[in-house]
Amino acid sequence: MKFSAVKRLRGEITVPGDKSISHRSVMFGSLAKGTTEIHHFLRGADCLSTISCFQAMGVTIDISGDMVTVHGNGLHGLKKPESILDCGNSGTTTRLIAGILSAQDFDVTLTGDASIQKRPMNRIITPLSRMGARIRSLHDNGCAPLAITGTHLNGIHYLSPVASAQVKSSILLAGLYATGETRVSEPYLSRNHTELMLSSFGADVRTEDTTAIIQPADELYCQKIEVPGDISSAAFFLAAGLMIPDSEILIRNVGINPTRDGILRVCRDMGGNIELLNIRDNGHEPNADILVKTSSLHGTVIGGAIIPTLIDEIPMIAALACLADGETIIRDAAELKVKESNRIEVMVRGLSAMGADVRETDDGMVIRGGRPLHGTVIDSHLDHRIAMTFAILGCCAEGETEIIGADCVTISYPQFYQDLKGLIQ
Repeated sequence: MKFSAVKRLRGEITVPGDKSISHRSVMFGSLAKGTTEIHHFLRGADCLSTISCFQAMGVTIDISGDMVTVHGNGLHGLKKPESILDCGNSGTTTRLIAGILSAQDFDVTLTGDASIQKRPMNRIITPLSRMGARIRSLHDNGCAPLAITGTHLNGIHYLSPVASAQVKSSILLAGLYATGETRVSEPYLSRNHTELMLSSFGADVRTEDTTAIIQPADELYCQKIEVPGDISSAAFFLAAGLMIPDSEILIRNVGINPTRDGILRVCRDMGGNIELLNIRDNGHEPNADILVKTSSLHGTVIGGAIIPTLIDEIPMIAALACLADGETIIRDAAELKVKESNRIEVMVRGLSAMGADVRETDDGMVIRGGRPLHGTVIDSHLDHRIAMTFAILGCCAEGETEIIGADCVTISYPQFYQDLKGLIQ
């Protein structure tokens, strides 16, 4: 797919439902008693992988447009699947479902695509094993496929070396079934969608500083869920509105959970003109309409506690920094190396090919903005966030930018290219 510079972006869009919340709503609805209704569900490939896994375990799930209805089997109602569970490209599905499966009364194997089979799973194997889980990497490399033999679990206090919502959530979900209290402490607070949603489903879960605490549950109870727009998807249009001249974009109904809103804080720190309108709370998840206008941007330093709140947005932030005045430093982001691609390496290579002054570091990158960018051929490495980032940059650069593997955006934002085209004037 090819992109060229545009004069301006104008209009309003509604981005797809939040991927993290969509995953969890299906999982928790499957474990709950009664029927859970999910509105504005993200019908991306990753979330559909979660649905297929729970359908394979006997849960009836109906899909009608962006509404999903989950007829829950109850906390102890999952059934042994007839074959291996395929999590596709979804790390969230793989890691969270492993916590649930560790406590069932059946054996199961989890696998995924080539990318998933390279992503680190020892980060959940270690704490789940401490709880008594029988879980192992079939290739003995700390990656999927994972063989899980359901068994009795005991609560632990786990000191996680990384601030990861997937690790934390895997342990908390195992804790629903464990004997005694389960605690997960993180170096920084990661996104808290699991804690908020589990609480609404009736679980006894609370947070103290950067520690999440859960008690074993007897049952979860069905809910009606309105999924806000995904701020990680909105980030591409936030950046586009800031970078492309004479632009003004209204992005409706975006989740602004404080554990996810780092992109807003960074854009404002860089001088971005961003306004939150119609702020409201939608079942413990705050959301708002976001108005973004073309701005004069300057460099900044990004690191520490803010990183978990914007980890998926760093590729787009790096692109934004290329068009800002001065130097931007991104650090404490080594987690980017184990995403769908090594996003540090891939971003540095792609930005450099477009003429940017960017240098890779052990845990991030240093970008000196202000150099003109030119089109080139970009390999997405089948990473949806890489493809969308360079599509936006292609609308800013001279000449033509071609993205190889551009269709991978279906993982999180199937309508991305149509929405982008609709804003071009």
